[in-house]
Amino acid sequence: MDNAIVNKTIMKNMTPKLLTVMLLSVMSSTVLLGCSQQSDDEVTVSSVQDQDSLTTNDYQASRNTGAWGGVYMSREELAAPAINIVDDSSLPTMDSDPSITEWEAKFEGTNAFVTTDGKKLYHDSCAACHMHKGEGAYGAGYYPPLANNSKMQSKYYIIDILINGFRGMPSFHKMMNDEQMAAVTQYVVSDLNGYTDTVTAEDVAQLRHAVPPASDPSDE
Repeated sequence: MDNAIVNKTIMKNMTPKLLTVMLLSVMSSTVLLGCSQQSDDEVTVSSVQDQDSLTTNDYQASRNTGAWGGVYMSREELAAPAINIVDDSSLPTMDSDPSITEWEAKFEGTNAFVTTDGKKLYHDSCAACHMHKGEGAYGAGYYPPLANNSKMQSKYYIIDILINGFRGMPSFHKMMNDEQMAAVTQYVVSDLNGYTDTVTAEDVAQLRHAVPPASDPSDE
């Protein structure tokens, strides 16, 4: 029997409800088949996420290998072993640094002052902020005058600030011993203010404590 006749006979004998179900089934299959036949070249959310998961952006590595500045490099530089973007091999060592000699003269590599000359200690450690004549200054901050300052009449006030620091001023707890703190305090008391009180190492020892403040530059 002809297939067309058979199909027509089957369709004729189907109930409307069954026919509707079959049509919906065919349409659903067509939609799903179309999705599965999607072109591999078409960009979808899933394909973008998959690509991102395979890509690792190591910006530091590309910078260290010269990728950022490759257009400025010679063939010899490009062929040289990879180095960090900051080539510290060209920097002078501390031994050949011309300023280290002056630094060593003050600190002898111990991050502490050597002299007990109060005037020299003042000019080496205090004058940069409070000025060489103790007149103080305004700049990035306020540096109070130490000359002609009635607070400087109290030697213990000065010693306490030297030991503990004060606001933006660092502590000299580890950078100066008792004799040095007494010497620089005496210079501020007598030379900058004309007071006659005598400052001794014993005065400093009374206020010195074992634990330096956290802001002590010697701890860094």
